[in-house]
This record gives sequence, structure tokens and C-alpha cells, in this order.
Amino acid sequence: MLNRLARERLESAFPLCWVGGEVSNLTYATSGHVYFSLKDAAAQVRCVMFRNRAQLLGWRLENGQHLEARVLVTLYEARGDFQLNVETARKAGLGNLYEKFLLLKEKLEREGLFAEEEKRSLPAFPRCVGIVTSQQAAALSDVLSTLLRRAPQVSIVLYPTPVQGEGAAEQIAGAIRRASERHECELIIVCRGGGSLEDLWAFNDEGVARAIRACSLPVITGIGHETDFTIADFAADQRAPTPTAAAELAAPERSALLARLFDFRLSLRRQFWQSHGQRSQHLDWLTLRLQHPAQRLAQQRADLLNLRRRLDNGLTQASTRGRQRLAGLTRRLLLARPDSGRFARRLETLSAKLHSDWQEALHGKSADLTRIAASLTHLNPDAVLARGYSIVSDEAGRILRDCGSLEPNDRIAVLFHAGRANATVTSISKK
Repeated sequence: MLNRLARERLESAFPLCWVGGEVSNLTYATSGHVYFSLKDAAAQVRCVMFRNRAQLLGWRLENGQHLEARVLVTLYEARGDFQLNVETARKAGLGNLYEKFLLLKEKLEREGLFAEEEKRSLPAFPRCVGIVTSQQAAALSDVLSTLLRRAPQVSIVLYPTPVQGEGAAEQIAGAIRRASERHECELIIVCRGGGSLEDLWAFNDEGVARAIRACSLPVITGIGHETDFTIADFAADQRAPTPTAAAELAAPERSALLARLFDFRLSLRRQFWQSHGQRSQHLDWLTLRLQHPAQRLAQQRADLLNLRRRLDNGLTQASTRGRQRLAGLTRRLLLARPDSGRFARRLETLSAKLHSDWQEALHGKSADLTRIAASLTHLNPDAVLARGYSIVSDEAGRILRDCGSLEPNDRIAVLFHAGRANATVTSISKK
């Protein structure tokens, strides 16, 4: 009785909320339910995702994953354990967008943009309703069919605008301002279907929120599903959980009863799945407890044998490593001890070889020097001139080897061993 009261108090005190953390202790039960823990650096909490929710996830949970889970805070009555029932989950990565959402919400809330006293009441019997959404949106079809069914006498004016993608926020705000300026309707529905946080991000724009508050007409928002909240929802005069519910609020008949019936339906479904999940979880827990004593003894015996093998292997490996280390140290000690006698003998051998190589190189270089000097002496032109020869050149300084290039009266220069003389050719003989 106490656990049931505690569970009911927890579920009523905490609304559905998002919790982030790392997955650990993950177990997929044969019933299809998924049990795991979410943890961060400071704490952890047990979680369960029942089969009907896990089948809709679309991907498999793994230990070590970082999740953002939408959960119901509750108590498992059978054991008195505090736990979270996971409605849905997404991989971490949308946290930055959610942080931006919270910062903008806090800023506009401080400005009083969401103040309840500033919100306008909806007209009881509107004759014309404006709709701000995309012409291709499924939400438009839902709203039109709902209004036609509930209030066929109501006129409808569509203010088409993209509801997703780059530039969508500015166009949504422009459509709201257009509806306000024309004043063709008595109230406006701003709507679109469900989607991810990125899909709905155009409605988390400050310009859209300010356009809603500046609008001269009451505004109803029906964006996404019941669990999706946007900045536009907080700025609107009335927030509906879905586009269809927004049409029901705008319709002149039975709106309060239908909204209440919608809430009862959600509550009944949640209580049904909660009760079903509690009993399924209790069955899983009892199934885990059913274990034959012989099976448990066999498991413990296998664990004991495994520990014994690990101990034997550890001792053997430690002994082998010790012997290898000792052998390595012995080799290093032998290599580090110098042999002075061997080094001295090698030094004497190298000294004698150096002296012999030096003497041999000296004699070789001396012989080369003598040979080169003799060659230079033989080729020295001064030595040829000293023996009585001379060198004849023309006026341009070119050396003449025969008289074929000379003519009478040409001027020539004659170089002797000692001195130089200029002369003029008087005659030429080629004999």
C-alpha cells in the first residue's frame, strides 16, 4: 500500500521530462522489455523501456551510449525501487539546441512576453478562422477536416508559409503579421505536424514569438505532438497539443468536453501501459529468480575452476618474466665490463699502422711532386726562349705559326727570352 501511494505521488509530482546520461547494465529481457541504467559523473538511476516502446525506437541500445530519454518518474512497487519508465529516447547531440531553447525561453519570460495576464481569451463563436501553415502540410488537412466536421459555418483563410528549413521562421512571422494587418479573421491557428527538435526549430525563433504577441488577433498554436513544446507555444494565447486539438479549440461547439475526453484518453492509455509494464517487469524479475540449485552450484564450480586457471597462469607468467629479466641483466653486466688489455693491444696495432701509412703517403706525395715539377720545367716557355727561340705575333696579338697569313709591310712583334721587339715585314718566303 505504501509503495503504491509513493508511486502515485511520484508520477503526479513529476511530469514527463527529458533525462540525459550514459547507458550501462543493459539487459534485453525475453519478454522484449529493456532494462538499463543511466549515469553521469555524480549519480545513476535504473530505467526500463517496455516492449511496446522499445519496438518503436528504430535502433538498438548499447552499453556506453549517451542518450537523452523522455521518462516518467515512478516506483517499482514489488521491490520498492525508484526507476524511470522510458517513453522514448534519442542519441545525444540535440542538447545544444535544447540549451538554446531554454536560454531564449528564459529571456522572453523575463521580459514578460509569456505573462498569463497578457494573453487574450478566444472568441466563443468565431465566424472566420485564419490558418498559418504550409499548403503541403498534413497538419493543414487535419485542421480543415476537423473544422469542417465541428463547425462547417466557419470561414477559413489560409496564410501559406513554409514551416521548416532555412528562412522559414521569418516567413512564419511575416504570415502572422499579414493576418494581423488584414484583420479578415477573428482568431489565428499556427500549426504544423510532429517532427524532431530540428524540424520544429522554426517555431523556436524570437521573431515568431514577438509576431504572435504583437498580433491584433488571438493566436492558437498546434505544433507537433502533445509532448512537443516550442517558444511559439509559450507566446500564444492558447496552446493546443496537436493541430487537430487546435482546430477543436477554435471550433464553437463541444471544445471543452472534447479536450477533457482527449486528456482522459491519454491518462487511461498511460495507466494501462503503466499497469501492464509493472506486471511484466514483476514477471521478468520472478523469472530471473527461478534458478535450480544444481545450476547455481555448477556455475560456482566453473567460476572456481576459472579462477584456479587464472592463478596458475599468473604464477607461471610471473616466474617466466623474472627469469627473462635476470638473464637480461646478466647480459648487460657482461657487456658493460671493459677489457682493458684488448683495447691496449688494439691501440698499439692502430698506432703502428698509422705510422706506416703516414710514411708511405709521404713518399708517394714526394715522388708525385718531383714528377710534376719536372713536367712543368719541360713545358715552361721561358726555358724554350732561353735556348734561342722566339715567339712572333701580329698586331692583334695572335701568335703566328707560319708566314701564310702575312703580307709585306705588316707589323709584327717578336718576343725574346729577354725583351721584345717590333718589326715590319719586308719580304716573305714560304720555303
